[in-house]
Amino acid sequence: MNASLTLTASCPDQVGIIAAISGLVAEHGASITEASQHSDPVTRHFFMRYEIDATRLPFGKAGFEQALRPLAERFGMDWQVSSSQAPYRVLILVSKQDHCLSDLLYRWRRRDFIFDLVGVVSNHEDLRADVEQAGVPYHHVPVTPGRRAVAFEAIERLFEDTRADVMVLARYMQILPGELCARLPHRIINIHHSFLPSFVGASPYRQAYERGVKIIGATCHYVTEELDAGPIIEQDVMRVHHGDSVERMVALGRDVERAVLARGLRYHVQDRVLVHGNKTVVFP
Repeated sequence: MNASLTLTASCPDQVGIIAAISGLVAEHGASITEASQHSDPVTRHFFMRYEIDATRLPFGKAGFEQALRPLAERFGMDWQVSSSQAPYRVLILVSKQDHCLSDLLYRWRRRDFIFDLVGVVSNHEDLRADVEQAGVPYHHVPVTPGRRAVAFEAIERLFEDTRADVMVLARYMQILPGELCARLPHRIINIHHSFLPSFVGASPYRQAYERGVKIIGATCHYVTEELDAGPIIEQDVMRVHHGDSVERMVALGRDVERAVLARGLRYHVQDRVLVHGNKTVVFP
């Protein structure tokens, strides 16, 4: 049996949703250990996340899904059930900058939050020693002019062969093909080094410097076919001032980028993010 199940669901808001789900859980001898709900007053859409102590259930994850299906159909739910016994499988993509990768490797080793790291892909060889020292497979996939399509086909095969659930762009300095993004909706996470929607694209710190901003930030978001425009998972900022150079902003920004990407990935692998259109509901 599963020690813990997580149910996430969204549907048009209506009377009786919470009572019906809670009743179903209690009917089969289980209990809810964490409950989060949100009702959007504008769209009149309802969002929920329940953690369920399933040790007393007479069935496992598949049995619970079968029991839940009639209620889900009744309320018109988009829903999923995940098990604590099957952590998310994560494939990280990186280029030469190592600060976000190093932070995720540390958190993975320390089990700061639980995920299976199935490999690291890079278009350079620079970080191979660090990754392999951690006991993680390292895949060098060069992205060169005229062979971009071949490179991204290879990356997609690695994603499939490793049975990864989510692809994390940890300062991967390449734009993914739109077709790949479309095939993996809400399964590719990026860290962008600005407070989106400000300063999209390349060199956001230089753009921020030239604009004379007083705060800089970072944004963790899902990748879509439109550059830097996917649903936002997490953001944070820090103050800068007129004396800070572009290089100083880049150095300061690394700390924000690390923290924001780690929180965003944590929320994703703990099923705390529900996407609705181009917005998210995040239950921290």
